[in-house]
Order: sequence, then C-alpha cells, then structure tokens
Amino acid sequence: MIYQERLLKILRSTHISEKTSIILERHNAFSFKVAKYATKTDIKNAINMLFSVKVNTINTMIVAGKSKRKANKIGRCSNWKKAYVVLDKGQKIDFINTVE
Repeated sequence: MIYQERLLKILRSTHISEKTSIILERHNAFSFKVAKYATKTDIKNAINMLFSVKVNTINTMIVAGKSKRKANKIGRCSNWKKAYVVLDKGQKIDFINTVE
C-alpha cells in the first residue's frame, strides 16, 4: 500500500516541447517530469501501474534550474529531473482515456 502511494507521487507531469514531440514520433518515447528521488525501476513500475504499457528503456537526467531576476533581486528555480521513457513497439500511452 505504501509502495503504491510512493509510485503515484513519482510521475509529476508530462514534459511537452518541440524536441519531445520529435522524439515521440521517431522513437516512441515520452518525456515526464519525475521526482528527484525516483530511480529508473521506480519510474518503470509507476508507468506500468498507471498506463499498463511495457517499457523498453528509460533515460533520466537532472535539468538545471534557471536564474530569474525581478527588479534588483536575483533568484533561482530549483533543479528537476526529467525521464525519457521508450515504449516497446506497438505500445502507446493514451493520456485522454487513462483517467477514470
């Protein structure tokens, strides 16, 4: 029970950009913002549990936060973790119909 709750907190959101849409078309890979403490096996188990698809490979990276400036104060956004999830051939994630 606790493990399933932890898996639900791992996937934060999908990361959609021009680069990720090209990767989706060419390699059947999706991009997610994930928790910084998440491992590749945690991400794989979370995707299997939520979307019922078979994952081929996962690549993760830490994205550096950007510096922000407002008036004379300089701040910084926090770093975050991104995961590229490559699905097996024939597998597809349908974000619209997976929500019950």
